[in-house]
Amino acid sequence: MKLSSFVHFASFGVKTILFRKKEPILGTVIVTDKCNLKCKHCSVNNITAVVHPYEKVRKEMQTLYDMGVRTLFFCGGETFLWRDGKKTLRDLVIEAKEMGFLIVNVVTNGTFPIDLPEADLILLSLDGDRERHNTIRGNTYDTILENIRNATASNICFYMAINQINKDYVDHVCRLARDTEHVKAVSFNFHTPYPDTKELALSKEEKTQCCDTIKRMMNEGCPVFNLKSAFPYLIENKFPTPCHQCLVIEDGKISTCGRCIEVPGLCEQCGYFFVAEYTLLFRGNVKIIFEMLRTYLKYI
Repeated sequence: MKLSSFVHFASFGVKTILFRKKEPILGTVIVTDKCNLKCKHCSVNNITAVVHPYEKVRKEMQTLYDMGVRTLFFCGGETFLWRDGKKTLRDLVIEAKEMGFLIVNVVTNGTFPIDLPEADLILLSLDGDRERHNTIRGNTYDTILENIRNATASNICFYMAINQINKDYVDHVCRLARDTEHVKAVSFNFHTPYPDTKELALSKEEKTQCCDTIKRMMNEGCPVFNLKSAFPYLIENKFPTPCHQCLVIEDGKISTCGRCIEVPGLCEQCGYFFVAEYTLLFRGNVKIIFEMLRTYLKYI
């Protein structure tokens, strides 16, 4: 991370903690909900299958920037399906950097070639070993690993949603992140139980077992982009929601924290690690603050 970026984020954090501000710093633009996969745990793909035009996406980027967002995510659907004429996802990432965003990340299912060195992180979904991943996402595991081998930069971070299908394969993904070229780390979420996927949710005991595995993998030297200090809050679902410092914009509509905020009762069952980490950070949790400093300076 550049020193100037660190200073900006540190200043934002101090002001937010001291004055209980609710201004945003992290934003996500949904460029499309169109996706080439139909994953068992996903409730937000191909609802409209609309690929939003460049001018709309750029306007949404500018809106977030003007609101104070400086960490930007591009998300889908599948982001690499986005195209408008000759413009591709790579053009959006470059333009976001030129616009002034300090960190620009992309979320992808990894089934398309990975030639995006301009992104700070490419959060790539990998949901267990070959059998479990393919059960969830279709026959894509080998394609994804081949795309990683051929990637043009080492800016990939595995992104695993832990559920009833893959809960016993957290260690596999941790070791794969450690041993695979071009992969910097792995980031976890627990399954957030949308109404049509409740059966995939984990119990408190299962969450505890998964967190114990993640901590053990950290101790073995696996690169995990999450904060151990947040685990007890995630297990008990006792962290503040929503995260007012995070925004999502889709087709002109801005949501605080995420698209799931309008689903009754879902905030109380949130499984997103980053929501726990950020809300605890901005409430001034000292352990979270110091652990986040060490982790983010290491991986970004």
